[in-house]
Amino acid sequence: MTSPDTEFISILGAAGNPEAPARVSAHSLPDVLPILGLSDIVIFPGMVAPLLVETPQSTKLIDDVVAGERLLGVALQRKPDAENPTPEEMHDVGCAARLLKMLKFPDNTIRVLVEGLWRIRVKEYTGDEPYLCAKFELMKDVKEDTVELTAMMRNAQGQFQDIIKLSPALSEQVKIAALNTEDPGHFTDLIAVNLNLTLEERQKLLETTSVKERLTFLLPMLNREHEVLTLSSKIQTEVATSISKTQRDFFLREQLRAIQRELGETDANSIELSQLQDRIARTSLPPEAKQTATQEFERLHQIPPAAAEYAVTRHYLDWILDLPWEKETEDKLDLKEAERILNEQHFGLTKVKDRLLEFLAVIKRRKQIKGPILCLVGPPGVGKTSLGKSVADALGRKFARIALGGMRDEAEIRGHRRTYVGALPGRIIQTLKRVESRNPVILLDELDKVGADFRGDPAAALLEVLDPAQNNTFTDYYLDIPFDLSRVLFLTTANWLDPIHPALRDRLEVIELPSYTAAEKLQIAKQYLVPRQLE
Repeated sequence: MTSPDTEFISILGAAGNPEAPARVSAHSLPDVLPILGLSDIVIFPGMVAPLLVETPQSTKLIDDVVAGERLLGVALQRKPDAENPTPEEMHDVGCAARLLKMLKFPDNTIRVLVEGLWRIRVKEYTGDEPYLCAKFELMKDVKEDTVELTAMMRNAQGQFQDIIKLSPALSEQVKIAALNTEDPGHFTDLIAVNLNLTLEERQKLLETTSVKERLTFLLPMLNREHEVLTLSSKIQTEVATSISKTQRDFFLREQLRAIQRELGETDANSIELSQLQDRIARTSLPPEAKQTATQEFERLHQIPPAAAEYAVTRHYLDWILDLPWEKETEDKLDLKEAERILNEQHFGLTKVKDRLLEFLAVIKRRKQIKGPILCLVGPPGVGKTSLGKSVADALGRKFARIALGGMRDEAEIRGHRRTYVGALPGRIIQTLKRVESRNPVILLDELDKVGADFRGDPAAALLEVLDPAQNNTFTDYYLDIPFDLSRVLFLTTANWLDPIHPALRDRLEVIELPSYTAAEKLQIAKQYLVPRQLE
């Protein structure tokens, strides 16, 4: 047996509702009443409430009650999920009730309206087929006509009147009943029905016959409810005055912040936004990047933290702020040291080393990288990748390698537009963020193995990346802000020249690395491989 939440009503019948039907005399009650188990509601004397009857046992009980004197007992089940509760699964104290109305529905459920009459205590169950029946005794209120009880009653009435004013959820019938109820016992039942209490608390009040004890229990509850409603009203007033026309959609978020302020807690989202604003102010950004970051931060203020767009915008701002727009390493180019590094790490390759030293000498003299891109071409295993690392060591720059083998999507270079789910910048921008420098040595490995399909041609995107006349304004699709790549030293490697895109090949200065002879391999083993293994 459940109570339909949407139609729950709670009033005092004869005590506070002038339109309520005449109450039944206690002497007219039979010695035995059918007992209806309730799973989520406690019925008090004077309370009228709708109940939903679903089980065959309860349906039979209601049919018999309608055919008889319309009197029954209602009690809270100890186990709410029990469809056919046993006597042991029922509370001993319940309420004698009168069935006012009944409606049957096509799905074999019944909705009834019952009115609580008197507290009862089950003395003995006389049977459980087809439903529970029990002998009972009436429980009369114990009233002490004392000054203390009068004071407690007036205190409770005053607080309850204040609660009624602050709570729009309480119906007009409750307000009328509160004004017209003078009996302390009826008044405590009215409070118990309409106050925000748990089932256990309501059952405890139902089992308590002493009106003084009921008032003693309810007064702290009334005080708590009054404080909650007062604070809620204050919060709503603060929020209503602080939000602008464009912020009305975020009323609940503002209300939560106001609650946290009252509790002395700091809004985590406000701290996050404040820290982000400080990062934007501290980070050295180009004018266009600064403007974009500021605009995106203002947008972030207007987006609820739970919205998907909030995470996307925050992720984009993190990328802008994490890139090394002005951060770079200082070149420490010493040609003799560079020659030592090349000789120490590579055997032979005299012509290749000489060309690399010439290349480094030009960089040292001109203080900038303007010229063709070096492409180391040779079979696998001749040291193309390690030569790139040696160049970075000689310059004192950070080194990064980007494997191009099997790459077929242009977005791998240019990035994905932010409109795509899970969008990220391209490999070039990702590498710069990882090395935390705007002037690293980036080795584009296996340039000859770049492919093309319906997603575009990565080689076409590399034309801009490797062109010194264009790459100072390289624009990644994700960032949509120009980034200067002119300070990056690009090196490339390939096994074959033929597969490389002709336009891309024209931008390269090819340095061929021949295969090692057997004698050279022997020297490499003696001077490099064996000592490393011994270490």
